[in-house]
Amino acid sequence: MLYAWDKSLSSEEGFGQVKACLTSPLAKLVIWGILSALLYHLVAGVRHLIMDMGIGETLEGGKLGSKIVIAVSVVVIVLAGVWIW
Repeated sequence: MLYAWDKSLSSEEGFGQVKACLTSPLAKLVIWGILSALLYHLVAGVRHLIMDMGIGETLEGGKLGSKIVIAVSVVVIVLAGVWIW
């Protein structure tokens, strides 16, 4: 992704090449996969910040927090997929 960013900023021709490459379904799938991992990591990180404040530190709270993280992540990942495609 950094290579594509560098190439797109180098010239107008490079931007066109990167744009053409990123419109393929395989490239969109790879971007969606990377974005999905980052979004899950973000949601789980927010959960840990909430737990650092003392909320959901029990076993039951941890289990509920895990289910909430998965549910929110699925929704956000699906929305990211709709945005990409």
